[in-house]
Amino acid sequence: MRDTDPFADTDDLTGTRVVVAGLGLSGRAAVAALVERGAVVATVDARAADADAADAAQFVSSGGLGRTDLVVASPGWAPSNPLLAAALERGVPVWSEVELAWRLRAQRSGGAGPAPWLAVTGTNGKTTCVGMLESILRAGGENALAVGNVGVPAVRAVGDPSLDVVAIELSSFQLHFTRTMSTQAAAVLNVAPDHLDWHGSFEAYAQDKGRVYARTQVACVYNAADPLTERLVRDADVVDGALAVGFTLGAPGVGQIGLVEDVLVDRAFARARHTHAAELGTLDDLAHLGGADVDDPRGGSVPSHVVADALAAAALALAHGVAPSAVRAGLRAFAPGSHRIQTVAKVAGVAYVDDSKATNAHAAAASLAAYAPGTVVWVAGGLAKGTTFDDLVRSRRDRLRAAVLIGVDTEPLRGALARHAPEVPVVVIDPGETGAVMSRAVVAAHRFARVGDTVLLAPACASMDQFTSYAERGDAFAAAARALEVHRS
Repeated sequence: MRDTDPFADTDDLTGTRVVVAGLGLSGRAAVAALVERGAVVATVDARAADADAADAAQFVSSGGLGRTDLVVASPGWAPSNPLLAAALERGVPVWSEVELAWRLRAQRSGGAGPAPWLAVTGTNGKTTCVGMLESILRAGGENALAVGNVGVPAVRAVGDPSLDVVAIELSSFQLHFTRTMSTQAAAVLNVAPDHLDWHGSFEAYAQDKGRVYARTQVACVYNAADPLTERLVRDADVVDGALAVGFTLGAPGVGQIGLVEDVLVDRAFARARHTHAAELGTLDDLAHLGGADVDDPRGGSVPSHVVADALAAAALALAHGVAPSAVRAGLRAFAPGSHRIQTVAKVAGVAYVDDSKATNAHAAAASLAAYAPGTVVWVAGGLAKGTTFDDLVRSRRDRLRAAVLIGVDTEPLRGALARHAPEVPVVVIDPGETGAVMSRAVVAAHRFARVGDTVLLAPACASMDQFTSYAERGDAFAAAARALEVHRS
């Protein structure tokens, strides 16, 4: 067996033979970073459709791993993939792109060492939380950048010596092959069943989420309403002195951040936390994230999951040392990305809302919860990823006027609706005409909707059966809704 960590110096990888598995955005960024440091890089891809990559199965069968010192795996590559499984069996180290990025961090200007990392993972809310965190850090005067699963590959960003701090969004895929990362602070927002086809079990999925806490230096931030996240903190091997900091939508105890009426308060980092809570902001500072626009059917209320994301972001920023005043300023300045509870059209008194980012049951439940009972025509479906939807339908059946199902894997949702919401009309869109699926779904949804209702795309499923990404799916929904608007005009 080879040494599982033979690379003490990654600044010079001259002659090191590295295989990069998967040529997506992070894979190509890893190739560039490795080549820059002298590594001899081979690329493989599962599809063999990329002219720059060898076929993964052929690479293994031809003995390519015998000439390999290291494998860097893209996030979509599961541990069960034959190439990765064979590499691990032979003792060839397998790293995530995040592990590579951690080892390649540049020294900050002035010799202050590499920029610290503040990490966020969880089943839902990661992108919103990381965006809020970046905004708070910048409001506090830090040169901060949101990277990782949020879009900019970590390995591309960490070479910038001008960065003061990195806010990194991490998926369970990325964490699985990450071994030496030691964040300044880390948060698990929530853990609900997802990606079970990749991980094999919910227990394995949760364990990979918990890897984010390993070697944390200052604070492990957890969701006080999700006992599993607290257990992951308790099980983590952290740096001596690291705090456990809970966030809660109720009044916080000592060591927590939470809400007192409409005020966000800190009882974890404030000096007088045993007797007083330090104000960080109010719900008014998040009002722009709750649909304050008169055309938004949520009437301006801030969804509870958005408040939770803000509290977690505040905790991470305070762990880094920003002033409490920066929390309020950063939350006010934060603008969410597309495809996250975004009203894209209003036709004949019906709002069309794109929440294509709700790619699992937990996210879809949070999205549906933001609307009044009996007012939602729900557009859902796609790749179920081994998930069941009984709990989702049981808990949100009261919100539904009707459901329109898309995707090639409709049976899990259709079955859950039949069992737990038999009174809700259901239309299944034939997946045969993929190119027109969203147009047909929107037309079907429009027939059910009444004035004051919402047609909500909150799929609870991945998109890759009929779309290239959740973004393309959301764009198709928006285009179909606006086409309705044009037709009526």
